[in-house]
Amino acid sequence: MSTSVLFDAPGPRGRIRNHALTVISVVAVIAVLYGVYRGFDAKGQFEGKIWQPFLQWETWEFYIIPGLIGTLEAAAVSAVLALAFGAIFGLARLSDHAWVRIPAGAVVEVFRAIPLLLLIFFIFYLAPMLLGGGDYAFFAVVLGLTLYNGSVLAEVVRAGVYAVPKGQSEAAYAVGMRKNQVLRLVLLPQAVTAMMPAIVSQLVVLLKDTALGYIIAYVDLLNTGFKILPARFFGSLIPAAIVIGIIYVALNMALSYLATKLERRSRRSRKTAAAPIAAPGSAEVGIGAGQGTAGGGLGPDEPLE
Repeated sequence: MSTSVLFDAPGPRGRIRNHALTVISVVAVIAVLYGVYRGFDAKGQFEGKIWQPFLQWETWEFYIIPGLIGTLEAAAVSAVLALAFGAIFGLARLSDHAWVRIPAGAVVEVFRAIPLLLLIFFIFYLAPMLLGGGDYAFFAVVLGLTLYNGSVLAEVVRAGVYAVPKGQSEAAYAVGMRKNQVLRLVLLPQAVTAMMPAIVSQLVVLLKDTALGYIIAYVDLLNTGFKILPARFFGSLIPAAIVIGIIYVALNMALSYLATKLERRSRRSRKTAAAPIAAPGSAEVGIGAGQGTAGGGLGPDEPLE
């Protein structure tokens, strides 16, 4: 019989109590949803005439689909650039050369500290001054997302390498491997598997943050579906919010599902001693289990030797 290391298995009374709490919670959620439904219904938000535009192909062809394409374009370009930025600066922060490690750390910390919306604003208004007139909405959204999310991913890369037990690199050095061989052949293959959950989590954040392009009139899903569409069809604000929200949820669930399959395949094909990296959601990205101690990985401020 398997037991949990986090809590004792409940007995008969505990199971009854848990089932009762589950039923109460389900009833409470249903009551809240019913209250929301009654509130919307009292305001006429479920009348057929305000949902009619979403049953017309022209609405999807001229409003929702162009916005969805804009969102996916910005997310795809930003994701590729952010991953490249994160890999370069994350590895640079592992260098044992101070002239590489310190500037890379400064760049990462600066762009992680600047609010993304402020960064997009700054790029959007600075670009015409440096590059001349033009529409820089796409450029501002992509560059802002790249700098911010790339800085977070740089910490994920550094954390993934630190999560590999130090004995792995020591054994590689003992058989005569050079520093770049240790990083490329021993540490990174194991670190990538450990980093996958955190990378996926950050890419989901990146996809949702494309909605900030709404502020600078970038043609994305939020702009066309939640701003332009309700102005075209008066009274469809709440239906538009619901439809656009469902599309965002579907996109993020599809991305998470794809990444979960890739992670499982990677773990089956590559054994790793590194613990999974915590998803970035706080000021500091977790370094992983067993770091900086005897038998653990490199310390957070220890350069790769």
